[in-house]
Amino acid sequence: MNAYAEHSPIPPLRESYDLSIEDAYAVQEVNTRHWISHGRLLSGRKIGVTSKAVQSQLGVDTPDFGMLFSDMAYADGEEIPTHGLIQPRIEGEIAFYLGKDLNSDRLTLAEVLSAVEYAVAAIEVVDSRIADWNIRITDTIADNASSGLYVLGSHPVQLSDFDHLNCGMVIEHRGQPVCSGVGSACLGNPLHACLWLAKKMMQVGRPLKAGDLILSGALGPLTQVSTNETYELKIQGLGSVRASFTD
Repeated sequence: MNAYAEHSPIPPLRESYDLSIEDAYAVQEVNTRHWISHGRLLSGRKIGVTSKAVQSQLGVDTPDFGMLFSDMAYADGEEIPTHGLIQPRIEGEIAFYLGKDLNSDRLTLAEVLSAVEYAVAAIEVVDSRIADWNIRITDTIADNASSGLYVLGSHPVQLSDFDHLNCGMVIEHRGQPVCSGVGSACLGNPLHACLWLAKKMMQVGRPLKAGDLILSGALGPLTQVSTNETYELKIQGLGSVRASFTD
């Protein structure tokens, strides 16, 4: 909690504590309750560790999740001050808005399809309170899944109007591609990731509700960013969104 407040990294938690994955989620929940009690508003959830490469790196075979708060949101092209971040990187993702609650005990993909109102292109600004990004799975879970900020596109699209599996993704810096990917890079299907999340939220007692945002997971590798630079994400069928970092 102090690392968040002071924008100062700390050593990996695993070096000081013998944390299980369940312990790490318990730490995340303590922080979530603290933030809510101090006035922060939940706006949705994020899914992390959705690529097989990252899962292998962290020694797990499932994604993880973190909480999204309304004060994390930035508009397309809005300046993002880097003094509030520690070691930011960005990911290109598909964000889904829910028009219905997902609170059934036996959720299915059909219910997720029915609940999604629309999708937009999104840049997730991930950050780590763990020094030098020296993380394993318990470190990132306890750190709210390495959440930072997010930037949402302004072109909402219904599921039937774009190909969420085969849509190409590219992040450009000064007109040059610096990262690329595809919809299916997110757990094979970003909607499968959403179903996984909806089930987990039921298990932990924080079911997804109408109006919630889901950042469904990266479509390509992490991209490092520099201050006073702008990065543009383009997703086929969803348009573009820009993140501008300032000092």
